[in-house]
Amino acid sequence: MLNYINQKNDRRSEIMQITITARHFDLTNAIRDHIEANAERLDRYFDHILSVHFILALENGVSRVEIILHVPRHNFRAEASDNDMYLAIDMSLDKMEAQIKKLKDKWKDHQKKGLKDNTAFVYANLIEKKGDRRRVKVKRIPPEVMTVNEAIDRIELDNEFFLVFKDIETDSVSVLVRKDDQHYKLFATGT
Repeated sequence: MLNYINQKNDRRSEIMQITITARHFDLTNAIRDHIEANAERLDRYFDHILSVHFILALENGVSRVEIILHVPRHNFRAEASDNDMYLAIDMSLDKMEAQIKKLKDKWKDHQKKGLKDNTAFVYANLIEKKGDRRRVKVKRIPPEVMTVNEAIDRIELDNEFFLVFKDIETDSVSVLVRKDDQHYKLFATGT
């Protein structure tokens, strides 16, 4: 059994430790370089990969590769076998990538679902123009429940350009915009 440890410096200055264990054969520089080059594929999915452990075994002419990936709060494991060691490495990396993508998709879906279910927040887009470029800032605003007259009083009191609120009378989210000191525009969502 041969262990090889390499600490790669990531572009975010985090350290990813790559450990390679070879069982029943001698680890060549070509296999080590192949693993190091392809391990960077995993790095683009997580910011803080703590360690990746490659266990390579040659048993009865069949190459078996097992990968164990450690990230904070999660551990992943993938395994593949083939007659060619390089193909077994690539197949196990593909399986590991699929597991990571599946988890990342779950996280994204969970976050989107949480935002869709939470109707207590409204999004306000603020657009800044700098030369030919536009930048949109998204601001989460919890709408307060009030009448239109209370909204007018609040805009005057806070000296704001607009106010997002939930209208008591229509039970819908509305936006009140100040045109000048005496004129306002009300945008009400139709429900």
